[in-house]
Amino acid sequence: MIDKLLKREDFAEKIFDGAVLMIGGFLGDGTPELLIDEIVKAGKKNLTVIANDTAFPGKGIGKLISAGLVKKAIVSHIGTNPETQKMMIDSTMEVELVPQGTLAEKVRAGGFGLGGILTPTGLGTVVEDDKQRCVVDGKEYLIEPAIKADIALLKAKKADELGNLTYNLTAQNFNPLMAFAAQMTVVEVEELVPRGGISPNDVRTPHAVIDYIVKGDCQ
Repeated sequence: MIDKLLKREDFAEKIFDGAVLMIGGFLGDGTPELLIDEIVKAGKKNLTVIANDTAFPGKGIGKLISAGLVKKAIVSHIGTNPETQKMMIDSTMEVELVPQGTLAEKVRAGGFGLGGILTPTGLGTVVEDDKQRCVVDGKEYLIEPAIKADIALLKAKKADELGNLTYNLTAQNFNPLMAFAAQMTVVEVEELVPRGGISPNDVRTPHAVIDYIVKGDCQ
């Protein structure tokens, strides 16, 4: 018996209206599609989504956008999703654009207990609006606060019974960072193996930060 195993139909009960979600993936690669499907099915609303992007209409996070369930997206770009663009222009959804590297480091800082990061990225642009600045060794930086979420939703290739994770190729993108930066972490996995079935050298996310595992075919 795997204590962390959660049935797909029970997953949506963990999501509440107004939740702040971190969702792994890059243009849908490494995004937990089944978890997103359950959120759409349950009609959870007024969500804040922190992710690299909003993917495409009908794919990954784009499903949440199409269903009108997201009130705010904190992402590095929206260029591949015209629905997100239209909602931003029409002011029906708030979009906060953050440079990609800055977004990743803000998530990392949130997961590892830091208050924020210093970065020169965005100086001299609209990114610096309303941001604090500091000077270190004669160089100016923006102070970007750390970012955290209520729930992180990950996609992994494999999990063992404890919840140690491995990822497939570029699916590592934001998933390992987000695992640490939320009050609760839920992972959708393609394969479950016994304890010891993953070599310690292959573990990319340790079991201690994983709360629930949803198997792809777990009905």
